[in-house]
Amino acid sequence: MLAARNLTWRAGGRTILSGISLMAAESEFLAIVGPNGSGKSSLLTLLAGLRPPRAGQVLLRGVDLQDIRRRDVARVIALVEQQAETGERLTARQAVKLGRTPHLGPLRPWSRQDDRIVDAALASVGMTGFASRPWPSLSGGERQRLHIARALAQAPRILILDEPTNHLDVEHQLGLLELVRARDLTVIAALHDLNHAAMFADRIAVLDRGRLVATGRPAEILTPRLLAEIFHVDARVEPGPDGRCFIRLLGVSRPAPEECPAR
Repeated sequence: MLAARNLTWRAGGRTILSGISLMAAESEFLAIVGPNGSGKSSLLTLLAGLRPPRAGQVLLRGVDLQDIRRRDVARVIALVEQQAETGERLTARQAVKLGRTPHLGPLRPWSRQDDRIVDAALASVGMTGFASRPWPSLSGGERQRLHIARALAQAPRILILDEPTNHLDVEHQLGLLELVRARDLTVIAALHDLNHAAMFADRIAVLDRGRLVATGRPAEILTPRLLAEIFHVDARVEPGPDGRCFIRLLGVSRPAPEECPAR
């Protein structure tokens, strides 16, 4: 469905991503995890086609994203960024309606079907009662849920999420991940919470300092050794159903003290 081949990205004279190759299959939930600064957000921006890579390709059904019109990409791929905001004077419903933009045009005006899609998207994130609220009056969590609704109103086949549970309480964190996983979508999500990745993802890709260090099913990837080496935590990993697992964090992993040199 979506594949990266040897992606490299540089910014400010520094290499952010180097030689990233991975793919997301149709209807798969692929979680991207890694320490802060490992390149997760940059990778998602490239996968969404918002910027061209310095080297390598992103392929949508085998076609380079850079060869596809932006409107056509937006009909297939929806991105929810970590710090998405708007300065426009919009209501909650108007913000969600923006998701229909790629499907509209001179020969395709707004219709009742678009209204139904927007209503369904608001209902799916529990925001129907907030539809007329002005954007500035909403909390961070409410805005995040509306960004998800806007992406769902876009009717994509691929949903890319950058830390989608930011600003959400535990109930809405789990509800959101259950919602997107239950839909017949390819989901690529950068997740901060490793247990969320372990619970919901079909596969996990681990980034560290701009490089892809591991990919596979959660129980194969999230081992105590990897958690200590990449995330610097001591943990116990308990197996779960369907190749998933649960991580019990025990504390910060501390390197063994260096031995004093013999005299």
